[in-house]
Amino acid sequence: MHLDQQPAYVLHARPYRETSLLLECLTRDHGRLGVVARGVRSERGRLQRAQLEPFQPLALDLLLRGELATLRGVDAPVALPRLQGDAALAGLYVNELVVRLTGRQDPHPELFQAYALALARLGAGEPLAWTLRRFERDLLEALGYALQLEHEADSGAPLAPEGCYRYDVEQGARPVAAMVPGALRGQDLLALARDRMPGAAGLAALRGLMRTVIRFHLGGGELRAWRVLSGALAARPRPD
Repeated sequence: MHLDQQPAYVLHARPYRETSLLLECLTRDHGRLGVVARGVRSERGRLQRAQLEPFQPLALDLLLRGELATLRGVDAPVALPRLQGDAALAGLYVNELVVRLTGRQDPHPELFQAYALALARLGAGEPLAWTLRRFERDLLEALGYALQLEHEADSGAPLAPEGCYRYDVEQGARPVAAMVPGALRGQDLLALARDRMPGAAGLAALRGLMRTVIRFHLGGGELRAWRVLSGALAARPRPD
């Protein structure tokens, strides 16, 4: 199957044979694809390899046969500013999350849109923690794992902003006493549902929630990016 000018982003690249790369790409119409980019590590392929950068919108010409596609051509219609510093680390986390939670050749157009929006937010300097929580929420919804953030799991009653809840990944939010470890405030769950950024304490609580949910869908696994981000933060000098 020939795919011409397929909108895509490169999520990951690794050496393949002597002069090629094996790419993981998120495409608009065909989901995540494994793509062989032949010869791009040779001197003659240097220009094409330079176009295959993460976080840049691309238009790929591909020949799809079986599990892998072969790159036939690449265009970069718009060159976005490169992500720098913490935004680049956040972008690597987003990429790993997509690779780990999606299957190849499983189309999710809503995920493609959410991914592009997350990159735009990272590039615009929007708050990183909130950008990541929004993307995690939208990714889970696109994959059919949408969080239940506005109603109690058992009764179906609306969450109370002043209430406290324990979130069960398979069922949803259940009311608990405020002193229970890991309890989440109703107002923070509702903020995520309604796309309204909570305060610092709320963002920290939602980070913990998302890690629990993502671990569940990884079968108890971990993301390498979690360790990288934690190490980068730990290495920073503390203010006096």
